[in-house]
Parts: sequence; structure tokens; C-alpha cells
Amino acid sequence: MNFAWYDIVGSLGVALIIGAYVLLQIGRVRSEQTLYSLLNAGGASLILISLYFSFNLPSFVVEFFWLLLSIFGIVKSLRSRTA
Repeated sequence: MNFAWYDIVGSLGVALIIGAYVLLQIGRVRSEQTLYSLLNAGGASLILISLYFSFNLPSFVVEFFWLLLSIFGIVKSLRSRTA
């Protein structure tokens, strides 16, 4: 099996998302924290980059909305800091 550079980028994105979920489950991060949303946004972004080169519609839809929701979480977290 040959991996292109975009497969590696997508795999790093998967690792970020899984890592964020592991941190959430073991209590090292809370879902309200900016870090959790940043990890998810970064992971979704990297996966979307890989999907640009090897497109899959269902995966694109999931990652697109994962990114949007993560951005919403980042904005919400940053706004709560200033309030």
C-alpha cells in the first residue's frame, strides 16, 4: 500500500480528532475549552485537505460540518472569556 502525502495529512487529522476525544474521556480537557475545539477544527481541516485530493462525498460532508461546529465552539469559548 502506497501513501501519498495527502494520506499522511489526513491521517494526522484523524489522530488529532481521536486525541481530542481521548483527552475528553479521560478528563484532561472539557468540551467547553478552546483547546478541544481547536484540536477538532485542526483535525477536520487536515482531513478536508486530504479529501480534496481523494474525494469522498460522505466523508466531506461529515468533516465540513465537524469543522463548522468546531469553529462555533472556538468562537463561543473565546466570547465567554471576554464576558
